[in-house]
Amino acid sequence: MNRITPFLMALAFSGVVLAQADTTVKQGAHATSQKAQQYADQAKAATESQPNRAVDRTKARIHKAKAHHHAKRAKHAAKNTPPG
Repeated sequence: MNRITPFLMALAFSGVVLAQADTTVKQGAHATSQKAQQYADQAKAATESQPNRAVDRTKARIHKAKAHHHAKRAKHAAKNTPPG
């Protein structure tokens, strides 16, 4: 039993580390995706007529806010990841 306990603890710890790393990667990918959508909407708004331009500018602002949110969550998840 004494030999199994450290192994089980190490296994549990590695699971926590992998879960945090997975969260960090996912949130980082979401932030990048939202940024790309923001820039696409801004470019689209620059070439369109007035009514559509307002819609695309609003979409770009929404994507920017979502990207900020995901980047913040990724940073928080990375900060809480134990070293190792």
